[in-house]
Amino acid sequence: MAVAMVSCGMCTSLKVIEKQPILNPGFFNGSLALNPGQRLCINPKRLALSGSTIIPKASSATAVEEGSPQETSAIPTPKVIIDLDSDPDATVVEVTFGDRLGALLDTMNALKNLGLNVVKANVCLDSSGKHNKFAITKASTGRKVDDPELLEAIRLTIINNMMEYHPESSSMLAMGEAFGVFQPYQKIDVDIATHIHIYDDGPERSLLCVETADRPGLIVDLVKIITDINVDVESGEFDTEGLLAKAKFHVSYKGKALIKPLQQVLANSLRYFLRRPTTEDASF
Repeated sequence: MAVAMVSCGMCTSLKVIEKQPILNPGFFNGSLALNPGQRLCINPKRLALSGSTIIPKASSATAVEEGSPQETSAIPTPKVIIDLDSDPDATVVEVTFGDRLGALLDTMNALKNLGLNVVKANVCLDSSGKHNKFAITKASTGRKVDDPELLEAIRLTIINNMMEYHPESSSMLAMGEAFGVFQPYQKIDVDIATHIHIYDDGPERSLLCVETADRPGLIVDLVKIITDINVDVESGEFDTEGLLAKAKFHVSYKGKALIKPLQQVLANSLRYFLRRPTTEDASF
């Protein structure tokens, strides 16, 4: 399959390129971009999204960016990928929505409002549509993003702008139920959708894979659950694919891969949290 790739600056379309191998294992450490020898120690107090967190919205009232078609064609699955592995110096974000995405200039401006810099952008076109890929760093430090709250804010900002410029995407996104013009076309049973697997990934770390129904705050919650049982998150990737969220985290315990009993504890903790029903306080 031929792939056409075009480099672009701040004023042209952004798109996604192939994923790179993991370059920096000791990464996701409460302050991303730590030295390779340091381990992740995320402060649990910072993990809950605060009420003051502001997700910048698109400034334009335009309904559809660059006149993308909405009428009769099948609506593609929106995808937002936050990749902490492929670039040692920046957090890589990939956005795909078939061939409907425009220049994403408003999205980049919204990310700047979060205190971020877009340092590199690339475009890729293949049979699945237009892929937009850009690398971002913290404006204050010039280093990659590692704060779970900020990573979640990045994800919600991109999804919000997608629904702003492409209202039809809200019917394919879990966020569309609360914030979109159109309700999601179907509901996902979180019990059925949730899958958790842990694999050995060498002597020093394990690979945790989580798939579940998407919702706001999910990155923050997942990292909190993992670190609450003293497991370190070294690096990872978080994918939003329509109504689903798929996360891959490289995890370790005291610099070693997780032993089987600890893998079971971690899987049970995640499964309980993700599947437990919400209960009104008044019912107690």
